[in-house]
Amino acid sequence: MATILLCGVDLFIRGKLEALLPGHRLITVDHTEDPELVLADVSRVDPEEVADAYPDIPILGFTNHTDTAGLRAAKAAGFDQVVVKSALDERARTLVEELIASVE
Repeated sequence: MATILLCGVDLFIRGKLEALLPGHRLITVDHTEDPELVLADVSRVDPEEVADAYPDIPILGFTNHTDTAGLRAAKAAGFDQVVVKSALDERARTLVEELIASVE
């Protein structure tokens, strides 16, 4: 079970993630715990700020498929993975497990 920090994730997507990632603990920036993974909605946060705030933690970013600028910005900021929302819906568990395993 990993602690996953959600940055800019709205309640609707959080609900989907809770169903897709059973066993993982989803937290928001209000918590003082150190996360093992950061999951960021690129359309709602500044990718550079997220990458700067969590330099040693894997970051998975997502956004709409039409937000090519956001996808590029997240990649340029150094996110470990950047996917479109539909890929997140389909592969959330696999993506999270791969990123967490990469730092263990």
